[in-house]
Amino acid sequence: MLPEPHTLAFHAGLDWLETSSLEMLDQALSLNLYGRTAVVSSFGVDSAVLLHLVSRITRDAPILFVDTRMMFQETLNYQLELAREFGLKDVRQITANDVDLRRNDVFGRLHKKDTDACCDLRKTKPLEKALEPFDAWINGRKRQQSQSRSSMKPLEVDAHDRIKVNPLLHWDNEDIKAYFDLRHLPQHPMVSKGFTSIGCAPCTAKPSPGSDPRSGRWQGQDKTECGIHVQDGKIIRRSA
Repeated sequence: MLPEPHTLAFHAGLDWLETSSLEMLDQALSLNLYGRTAVVSSFGVDSAVLLHLVSRITRDAPILFVDTRMMFQETLNYQLELAREFGLKDVRQITANDVDLRRNDVFGRLHKKDTDACCDLRKTKPLEKALEPFDAWINGRKRQQSQSRSSMKPLEVDAHDRIKVNPLLHWDNEDIKAYFDLRHLPQHPMVSKGFTSIGCAPCTAKPSPGSDPRSGRWQGQDKTECGIHVQDGKIIRRSA
Protein backbone atom coordinates (compact mmCIF):
# COMPACT_ATOMS: atom_id res chain seq x y z
CA MET A 1 0.00 0.00 0.00
CA LEU A 2 1.19 3.50 -0.82
CA PRO A 3 1.28 5.99 2.03
CA GLU A 4 -1.25 8.73 1.37
CA PRO A 5 -0.22 12.38 1.42
CA HIS A 6 -2.08 14.37 4.06
CA THR A 7 -4.16 16.11 1.39
CA LEU A 8 -4.37 15.94 -2.39
CA ALA A 9 -6.68 18.88 -3.11
CA PHE A 10 -5.80 19.70 -6.72
CA HIS A 11 -7.73 22.47 -8.46
CA ALA A 12 -7.60 24.21 -11.81
CA GLY A 13 -6.30 27.57 -10.51
CA LEU A 14 -2.57 28.16 -10.35
CA ASP A 15 -2.75 29.18 -6.68
CA TRP A 16 -4.27 25.84 -5.76
CA LEU A 17 -1.87 23.88 -7.94
CA GLU A 18 1.06 25.71 -6.40
CA THR A 19 -0.19 25.16 -2.86
CA SER A 20 -0.89 21.46 -3.44
CA SER A 21 2.49 20.87 -5.07
CA LEU A 22 4.30 22.65 -2.26
CA GLU A 23 2.40 20.56 0.26
CA MET A 24 3.47 17.33 -1.44
CA LEU A 25 7.07 18.52 -1.56
CA ASP A 26 6.97 19.56 2.08
CA GLN A 27 5.66 16.13 3.06
CA ALA A 28 8.45 14.43 1.12
CA LEU A 29 11.40 16.73 1.86
CA SER A 30 10.65 18.28 5.25
CA LEU A 31 8.39 15.80 7.01
CA ASN A 32 10.19 12.79 5.46
CA LEU A 33 6.84 11.10 4.97
CA TYR A 34 8.33 8.58 2.53
CA GLY A 35 11.82 8.25 3.97
CA ARG A 36 15.00 9.49 2.30
CA THR A 37 13.94 11.39 -0.79
CA ALA A 38 15.79 12.76 -3.83
CA VAL A 39 14.65 14.98 -6.67
CA VAL A 40 15.35 13.78 -10.21
CA SER A 41 15.56 16.51 -12.85
CA SER A 42 16.48 16.56 -16.53
CA PHE A 43 16.97 20.34 -16.42
CA GLY A 44 14.75 20.40 -19.47
CA VAL A 45 11.99 22.65 -20.76
CA ASP A 46 9.74 22.67 -17.67
CA SER A 47 12.30 21.73 -15.01
CA ALA A 48 12.62 25.22 -13.55
CA VAL A 49 9.09 25.01 -12.13
CA LEU A 50 9.70 21.90 -10.03
CA LEU A 51 13.18 23.04 -8.97
CA HIS A 52 11.91 26.47 -7.95
CA LEU A 53 9.13 24.86 -5.90
CA VAL A 54 11.68 22.55 -4.28
CA SER A 55 13.91 25.52 -3.42
CA ARG A 56 10.98 27.12 -1.59
CA ILE A 57 10.86 24.08 0.71
CA THR A 58 14.60 23.43 1.05
CA ARG A 59 17.73 24.24 -0.91
CA ASP A 60 19.52 21.23 0.54
CA ALA A 61 17.52 18.54 -1.26
CA PRO A 62 19.61 16.08 -3.30
CA ILE A 63 19.01 16.89 -6.98
CA LEU A 64 20.01 14.08 -9.34
CA PHE A 65 20.84 15.13 -12.90
CA VAL A 66 21.78 12.37 -15.33
CA ASP A 67 24.37 13.62 -17.80
CA THR A 68 24.43 11.01 -20.55
CA ARG A 69 27.45 12.71 -22.13
CA MET A 70 25.23 13.27 -25.14
CA MET A 71 23.37 16.28 -23.77
CA PHE A 72 23.00 19.57 -25.56
CA GLN A 73 25.50 22.11 -24.29
CA GLU A 74 22.52 24.39 -23.67
CA THR A 75 21.18 21.87 -21.14
CA LEU A 76 24.50 21.67 -19.31
CA ASN A 77 24.64 25.46 -19.15
CA TYR A 78 21.03 25.63 -17.98
CA GLN A 79 21.75 23.19 -15.18
CA LEU A 80 24.43 25.50 -13.84
CA GLU A 81 22.21 28.54 -14.27
CA LEU A 82 19.23 27.10 -12.37
CA ALA A 83 21.40 25.73 -9.56
CA ARG A 84 22.92 29.17 -9.10
CA GLU A 85 19.63 31.07 -9.53
CA PHE A 86 17.70 28.92 -7.01
CA GLY A 87 20.57 28.38 -4.57
CA LEU A 88 20.46 24.59 -4.91
CA LYS A 89 23.24 23.22 -2.75
CA ASP A 90 23.30 19.51 -3.61
CA VAL A 91 23.05 19.00 -7.38
CA ARG A 92 24.63 15.68 -8.25
CA GLN A 93 25.73 15.07 -11.84
CA ILE A 94 25.22 11.39 -12.57
CA THR A 95 27.10 9.69 -15.43
CA ALA A 96 27.59 6.16 -16.66
CA ASN A 97 30.60 4.20 -15.49
CA ASP A 98 33.60 4.71 -17.81
CA VAL A 99 34.28 0.97 -17.95
CA ASP A 100 30.67 0.26 -18.97
CA LEU A 101 30.84 2.91 -21.68
CA ARG A 102 34.10 1.54 -23.09
CA ARG A 103 32.72 -1.98 -23.03
CA ASN A 104 29.30 -1.26 -24.53
CA ASP A 105 29.54 2.00 -26.50
CA VAL A 106 33.19 2.84 -27.09
CA PHE A 107 32.45 4.85 -30.26
CA GLY A 108 29.28 6.56 -28.95
CA ARG A 109 27.11 5.10 -31.72
CA LEU A 110 24.92 2.67 -29.79
CA HIS A 111 21.93 4.99 -30.16
CA LYS A 112 22.03 4.48 -33.94
CA LYS A 113 21.22 0.78 -33.70
CA ASP A 114 19.49 0.33 -30.33
CA THR A 115 18.10 3.37 -28.52
CA ASP A 116 16.71 1.25 -25.68
CA ALA A 117 20.17 -0.16 -24.96
CA CYS A 118 21.72 3.29 -25.16
CA CYS A 119 19.19 4.76 -22.72
CA ASP A 120 19.70 1.83 -20.38
CA LEU A 121 23.48 2.23 -20.45
CA ARG A 122 23.70 6.00 -20.22
CA LYS A 123 20.61 6.94 -18.22
CA THR A 124 18.59 4.20 -16.53
CA LYS A 125 21.40 2.20 -14.90
CA PRO A 126 23.36 5.25 -13.66
CA LEU A 127 20.21 6.71 -12.13
CA GLU A 128 19.25 3.43 -10.49
CA LYS A 129 22.65 3.30 -8.84
CA ALA A 130 22.35 6.92 -7.69
CA LEU A 131 18.90 6.20 -6.25
CA GLU A 132 20.02 3.20 -4.19
CA PRO A 133 20.38 5.18 -0.93
CA PHE A 134 16.89 6.66 -1.27
CA ASP A 135 13.40 5.45 -0.37
CA ALA A 136 11.56 7.85 -2.67
CA TRP A 137 12.14 10.23 -5.54
CA ILE A 138 10.40 13.29 -6.88
CA ASN A 139 9.99 13.93 -10.59
CA GLY A 140 8.33 16.55 -12.78
CA ARG A 141 6.13 14.45 -15.04
CA LYS A 142 2.70 15.80 -15.97
CA ARG A 143 -0.41 14.05 -17.24
CA GLN A 144 -0.79 16.42 -20.17
CA GLN A 145 2.64 15.60 -21.63
CA SER A 146 1.62 12.44 -23.46
CA GLN A 147 -1.01 9.72 -23.64
CA SER A 148 1.28 7.33 -21.77
CA ARG A 149 1.35 9.71 -18.80
CA SER A 150 -2.35 10.59 -18.76
CA SER A 151 -3.27 8.13 -16.01
CA MET A 152 -0.46 8.96 -13.56
CA LYS A 153 -1.28 9.04 -9.88
CA PRO A 154 0.17 11.47 -7.30
CA LEU A 155 2.17 8.61 -5.79
CA GLU A 156 3.45 5.51 -7.55
CA VAL A 157 5.84 2.67 -6.76
CA ASP A 158 8.77 2.00 -9.10
CA ALA A 159 10.24 -1.36 -10.01
CA HIS A 160 12.52 -1.22 -6.95
CA ASP A 161 9.71 -0.45 -4.49
CA ARG A 162 10.66 3.20 -4.14
CA ILE A 163 7.90 5.80 -3.93
CA LYS A 164 7.64 8.09 -6.95
CA VAL A 165 6.19 11.47 -6.04
CA ASN A 166 4.52 13.37 -8.89
CA PRO A 167 3.75 16.86 -7.55
CA LEU A 168 3.13 18.42 -10.98
CA LEU A 169 0.89 15.76 -12.47
CA HIS A 170 -2.14 18.09 -12.79
CA TRP A 171 -0.26 21.07 -14.22
CA ASP A 172 -0.87 21.87 -17.89
CA ASN A 173 1.04 24.03 -20.36
CA GLU A 174 -0.81 27.18 -19.37
CA ASP A 175 -0.09 26.58 -15.68
CA ILE A 176 3.60 26.07 -16.42
CA LYS A 177 3.77 29.23 -18.53
CA ALA A 178 1.92 31.23 -15.88
CA TYR A 179 4.35 30.09 -13.18
CA PHE A 180 7.35 30.94 -15.34
CA ASP A 181 5.93 34.43 -15.86
CA LEU A 182 4.86 34.93 -12.25
CA ARG A 183 8.20 33.88 -10.78
CA HIS A 184 10.36 35.27 -13.62
CA LEU A 185 12.03 31.91 -14.16
CA PRO A 186 14.76 31.55 -16.79
CA GLN A 187 13.77 29.46 -19.80
CA HIS A 188 15.83 26.66 -21.31
CA PRO A 189 17.70 28.33 -24.21
CA MET A 190 16.26 25.88 -26.75
CA VAL A 191 12.63 26.77 -26.05
CA SER A 192 12.99 29.85 -28.23
CA LYS A 193 14.08 27.54 -31.06
CA GLY A 194 10.82 25.56 -30.92
CA PHE A 195 11.81 22.59 -28.76
CA THR A 196 9.14 21.42 -26.30
CA SER A 197 10.89 18.37 -24.80
CA ILE A 198 14.66 18.02 -24.63
CA GLY A 199 16.74 14.94 -24.02
CA CYS A 200 19.97 13.74 -25.58
CA ALA A 201 21.07 15.59 -28.70
CA PRO A 202 21.01 12.61 -31.12
CA CYS A 203 17.43 11.64 -30.19
CA THR A 204 15.75 15.05 -29.81
CA ALA A 205 14.03 17.04 -32.55
CA LYS A 206 11.38 19.73 -32.76
CA PRO A 207 7.87 18.29 -32.38
CA SER A 208 5.49 17.86 -35.28
CA PRO A 209 2.80 20.57 -35.51
CA GLY A 210 -0.22 19.74 -33.36
CA SER A 211 1.40 16.76 -31.66
CA ASP A 212 2.09 16.22 -27.98
CA PRO A 213 5.12 17.97 -26.45
CA ARG A 214 7.19 14.77 -26.37
CA SER A 215 6.69 13.86 -30.03
CA GLY A 216 10.15 15.21 -30.83
CA ARG A 217 11.77 12.50 -28.75
CA TRP A 218 12.91 9.41 -30.67
CA GLN A 219 11.11 10.56 -33.81
CA GLY A 220 10.34 7.73 -36.21
CA GLN A 221 10.22 5.17 -33.41
CA ASP A 222 7.34 3.93 -31.28
CA LYS A 223 9.31 4.68 -28.12
CA THR A 224 8.12 7.48 -25.79
CA GLU A 225 10.14 6.88 -22.62
CA CYS A 226 13.83 6.30 -21.95
CA GLY A 227 13.30 3.55 -19.39
CA ILE A 228 13.44 5.58 -16.19
CA HIS A 229 9.65 5.65 -16.21
CA VAL A 230 8.26 2.26 -17.14
CA GLN A 231 4.88 0.55 -17.11
CA ASP A 232 4.53 -3.09 -16.11
CA GLY A 233 8.30 -3.39 -16.34
CA LYS A 234 8.44 -2.26 -19.97
CA ILE A 235 9.50 0.91 -21.76
CA ILE A 236 6.35 2.67 -22.90
CA ARG A 237 5.68 2.69 -26.66
CA ARG A 238 3.67 5.14 -28.74
CA SER A 239 1.20 2.42 -29.69
CA ALA A 240 0.30 2.15 -25.98
